Amino acid sequence: MLKRTLGKSNLEVSALGMGCWAIGGPWTWDQPGREPFPAGWGRTDDAESIRAVHAGLEAGINFFDTAANYGAGHSEAVLGQALKGRRDKVVIATKFGHIVNEQAKTVYGDAARIIPNVRQDVENSLRRLQTDTIDIYQLHEGNYDPALALELRGILEDLVAEGKIRWYGWSTDLADRARVFADGEHCASIQFRLNAIYDNAGMRQLCAAFDLAGINKDPLNKGILTGKFSPDSTFPDDDIRTGVSFSDGRFARRLRTVDALREVFTSNGRTMAQGALAYIWALDGRMVPIPGFKSVRQVQDNAGAMQYGPLTAEQVAQVQAIVAEYEPEEES
Repeated sequence: MLKRTLGKSNLEVSALGMGCWAIGGPWTWDQPGREPFPAGWGRTDDAESIRAVHAGLEAGINFFDTAANYGAGHSEAVLGQALKGRRDKVVIATKFGHIVNEQAKTVYGDAARIIPNVRQDVENSLRRLQTDTIDIYQLHEGNYDPALALELRGILEDLVAEGKIRWYGWSTDLADRARVFADGEHCASIQFRLNAIYDNAGMRQLCAAFDLAGINKDPLNKGILTGKFSPDSTFPDDDIRTGVSFSDGRFARRLRTVDALREVFTSNGRTMAQGALAYIWALDGRMVPIPGFKSVRQVQDNAGAMQYGPLTAEQVAQVQAIVAEYEPEEES
């Protein structure tokens, strides 16, 4: 079983986590003064979500990443229910920093309220997760002001001392922001986008320099690297991908990239998803990808990647050569 220690923490986790965004169900990003838009991944079945979490546990996965805004609190609540009686066997990471209306299923950002709200945000997440402490508490505002982030870091250290959280991190794709947290005594990780299409070498270097884990969101490029989409694929109105067209433009090109990656990803009997995850492990031994899921089948497929392990160095080079040819701009 592939395992990782989350940076300088003593938290040992499976090298694969479960990203719990999708199990929050439909919700809306409703920023005042702007047009609201769907921010979930379509309809879900809570009973199936719980079965999927249990399937992950049975497969050896013990790391779960969620956020207060996923489903406007619903993802945390479903995860808390699924992990009842198993809390001592898992590591839970969640995120904070948005204004969450659980009843209306709406969320929006207000950076000015992050510091004033952080203590209540912790309590809300503890309630929904049905736990007494959060293992990794992550700031979810990627472009937060560095000076305020330094002040916030001090509050997070206080929350560690009070036992509300064990460690903290930042979900951001910006290395200069992550640097503000990086040398904090109880900073354990940075969460950032990483997949076969999009690297963030600067962030990986920062993680190595400060002994931090890299938690990788979007490891399957919004599902595209699974190879399941075609030019005719569409998404419902309550899915964040609604309106995406694979029939032309960069998404049509992305399908061609996926086809070109198929041979290397499916080597040794892997599925496409397993190959995409194996690439990340081969790229950097500090990385912990957290693919999303909505079903038992998806979890079992993702978890199966651990039985194969990383790609070879030669295969990593092949993937990078293909991406350089088809995706010169490294678009998301």
